Amino acid sequence: MRTTGISTPLRGAASALAGALLALLSAAAPASAGGPDGGHERVVLHWRPCPQKARAEFECAVAQVPLDHADPSGRTIDLAVIRHRATGPGRAKGSLFFNPGGPGGPGTIGLPGLYRKFPAELRDRFDIVSWDPRGIGDSTAVRCFDSAAEAEAWQKKVPPFPVGRQEQRAYVAAHTDLAKRCERRDPELLRHVSTADTARDLDLLRRAAGDDRLRYWGISYGTLLGATYANLFPDRVGALVVDGNVDPQAWVDHGEGAEPARSTFLRLGSHRGSAGTLGQFLDHCGRAPVSRCAFSAGSAAATRAKYDTLLERISARPVGKWTYARAVSEVRGGLYTVHPGWTRTADILQTLWRGRPPTEPPAPTGPAHYPGFEQLYAVLCAESPNPAAPARYPVLERQAVEESDPLARWWVWANEPCAAWPSRAAHPYTGPWNRTTAHPVLVVNPVYDPATPYRAGQAMAAQLARAGLLTLDGYGHTALDNPSACVKRHVVRYVLTGALPPEGARCAQDTPPFTHPGQASTATAQTSPASRAVVPLPDGRALRAWPPAWLPHRAG
Repeated sequence: MRTTGISTPLRGAASALAGALLALLSAAAPASAGGPDGGHERVVLHWRPCPQKARAEFECAVAQVPLDHADPSGRTIDLAVIRHRATGPGRAKGSLFFNPGGPGGPGTIGLPGLYRKFPAELRDRFDIVSWDPRGIGDSTAVRCFDSAAEAEAWQKKVPPFPVGRQEQRAYVAAHTDLAKRCERRDPELLRHVSTADTARDLDLLRRAAGDDRLRYWGISYGTLLGATYANLFPDRVGALVVDGNVDPQAWVDHGEGAEPARSTFLRLGSHRGSAGTLGQFLDHCGRAPVSRCAFSAGSAAATRAKYDTLLERISARPVGKWTYARAVSEVRGGLYTVHPGWTRTADILQTLWRGRPPTEPPAPTGPAHYPGFEQLYAVLCAESPNPAAPARYPVLERQAVEESDPLARWWVWANEPCAAWPSRAAHPYTGPWNRTTAHPVLVVNPVYDPATPYRAGQAMAAQLARAGLLTLDGYGHTALDNPSACVKRHVVRYVLTGALPPEGARCAQDTPPFTHPGQASTATAQTSPASRAVVPLPDGRALRAWPPAWLPHRAG
């Protein structure tokens, strides 16, 4: 948004007025506006066995939906849909829809990767259904490059975040180039990949599945999708679990003035969540023997000092291809899953401490998979306000590091691509968030979540009209990916009966950090330079999780 003809988010009075009018129209729209029960939009799903070997137990289908739900007779787009049939005896009791986060997380990868983590009682009773949201994955997708090879070549040139003015200029230029590529491809699609568009798609899929009301489990960005659905279609909420929460108001509202003073992730508090979780990682590691945490220096204080020294050392002299930016990015991503992520991260840090580069993962086999990193920007940048001036980001970086720690650099620069993004969502939903739903919503959040901090879970529960907050006294990004039998019991009871946990309910994690016997791992980087994957799948690919799903790991 630095060149004539490329719009800036909420820049100027005209843009502010347009945004206000859109918000007013969204707020005034009836609950079923644009929904399938209007009689114009219908989806038919023809289920077939999924072709990929790794998904042999799943069924796949393609749904056709309107590009613009306000124009159901216009252009249509495809949604890739996947399900696992209920495993219990007899017929399924209905469907449980799942969104793995992002934006940019494809359900056709996410569901196979996380299916076994769903409570057995829910897998027995319900078909578990997911999909690649519009603009993502195998659905009609935002693709700004001619091939996977071209996209990966571009991606490899861009570090996780820039260090120094020269890298900052190159980073800004690269994402300006990306924005222009995307604008040339399919500008119409770019305007119709908002969270509200996807929520309306979800309602069509609900109806196609034969469900009167929606049962849903959304993690990370999927919580924003759940909250949006709940407020667009409050009468159609059956059971809605939001886990690892995005603060809806912070996502859409940048405060006073036409120009955002803070970037999205700083408003969400992700930098503070990472800092708090990293502190817990180092404290637990320091109290553990080196047989459980390879990076332990014998005490929490000594391990924190060792970590600071390592970052200073790598900043001055990279270890092979491991730059300061790559090391920080790897640590941030490694905090998401306690087992095995924390142990693997400790191994990587200890290997770097010894002056050796960690082992790179094997190169993926088979045809190149389109990385799709621009797909996350297509959703995020089009609906969540961010500063349009590139010069603002170094200032935000300094402020955020002072507020938290060096991991904040990653969070700040992850929003900079929005400064040049060429499109704004045609029909964003900006609130209100407190419409009374047919059934209450269950909000779940870990206390130490490195991406969606606990205060965001509190904000979600407070903003929704009918919601209960279940606290996981634990670590990592989302309770689904960091198991707790206690959380599962509450979720199962809620989905089956509608009963929320008692007010103030808290659960413990099943396995505390660095206590799992025989947990030692090799010091292998979690992802290849061109990958954003964090959860391995049987076929050697991996599930992307928010925010790694929507903010790519890159070569340092």
